[in-house]
Amino acid sequence: MSKRPEHEAPPELFYNAKEARKYNKSSRMINIQHELTERAIELLLLPADKKCCILDVGCGSGISGEVVEEAGHFMVGVDISADMLDVAAERELEGDLLLHDMGQGLPFRVGTFDGIVSISAVQWLCYSNKAHEIPRRRLTAFFRTLYFCLKRGARAAIQLYPESAEQLELITATAMKCGFTGGVVVDYPNSKKARKIYLCLIAGEPDEAAEMPKAKGEEGVGNTIGYEAHRQKRKKGKFKHGKERIPVKSRDWVLRKKERQRKQGRQVKRDSKFTGRRRPGGF
Repeated sequence: MSKRPEHEAPPELFYNAKEARKYNKSSRMINIQHELTERAIELLLLPADKKCCILDVGCGSGISGEVVEEAGHFMVGVDISADMLDVAAERELEGDLLLHDMGQGLPFRVGTFDGIVSISAVQWLCYSNKAHEIPRRRLTAFFRTLYFCLKRGARAAIQLYPESAEQLELITATAMKCGFTGGVVVDYPNSKKARKIYLCLIAGEPDEAAEMPKAKGEEGVGNTIGYEAHRQKRKKGKFKHGKERIPVKSRDWVLRKKERQRKQGRQVKRDSKFTGRRRPGGF
């Protein structure tokens, strides 16, 4: 049987009551979750003198939310598994818990959160468990709403376990197309056991003084891969493919349209000195 839970069942079924209880009993799982969440909070570069509102996407049994609150911040948790949220509720967290599928988008107002953390959850969106579930569309819905519910300039630190380089590229490219800047931070890239991948995203253009966080490594340095936003910017007066913009209904616009119709085999009136000329009354 595969070691990856994504291959076994949808998350709402895999993380049942039995699996949820493991997170309360296994000291190993608790320690790993603590370390991953502490690192994610570190990557957010939050102000030291402010209590921030943090969204925990895929909060599970509440271990990561507990770390967020211990760091002095307010937490809101979202997860698709009701059984995991039941265990999280037993931790008596101060923050709110919400049962929701992140692949359908996040139901929060614009600019609600100062930061977002997610531990071992986003890679689930790359798997289709139902006929109508298309990974690219679910990722787009997630990152688009993630972008809007963050305050401008705020960060999201997403720890994930991609199955392949192609899967990581799909996740990263989708985030950038939704407006994020930032990049991938790989801690201990040369260690098979300690290697951890974080997607460090910034909502909007980063502050000129701010830099991408440094990755951890065997010699104090890991891999930090930066990405620019994939938003296609048009130059003034030009289309994205480089052609000059022609005013609509102008003579050149009409001539170009008639030429295009001729190539399509349609019957078009011949060109004359009156072609494209404005008539009295604006017609």
